[in-house]
Amino acid sequence: MTASFLTKDLHVWWPHGARHFLRHLADGDLASNNHGWQWTAGTGTDAAPYFRVFNPVLQGQRFDPDGDYVRRWVPELRHIAGAAVHEPWKVPDGSAHGYPERILDHKAEREEALARLAAVKR
Repeated sequence: MTASFLTKDLHVWWPHGARHFLRHLADGDLASNNHGWQWTAGTGTDAAPYFRVFNPVLQGQRFDPDGDYVRRWVPELRHIAGAAVHEPWKVPDGSAHGYPERILDHKAEREEALARLAAVKR
């Protein structure tokens, strides 16, 4: 999820994320780490489907429907009940406890990422 957000939403070159994670993972493996980042960025040896862009909100709703995991690990969002925790910008006091404001619109950045991939493919 982090790799998809960094490469497809923020449009950061995948080696930057790969290096950061490899530096900080307790069990980091160069080949596995880099291959995972390349796959997510759509540039690896097995990049199909290269056009996959994970949606962080939908992933949260699917795998943490009640928001319990988010509230456990993100204390700034503990005041938000239920699934609303996945979209704190839609809650009137979503940033009231120090959680940062939303920095991008995932839908727009997904379209930009797909346009960039299509341009490279041509």
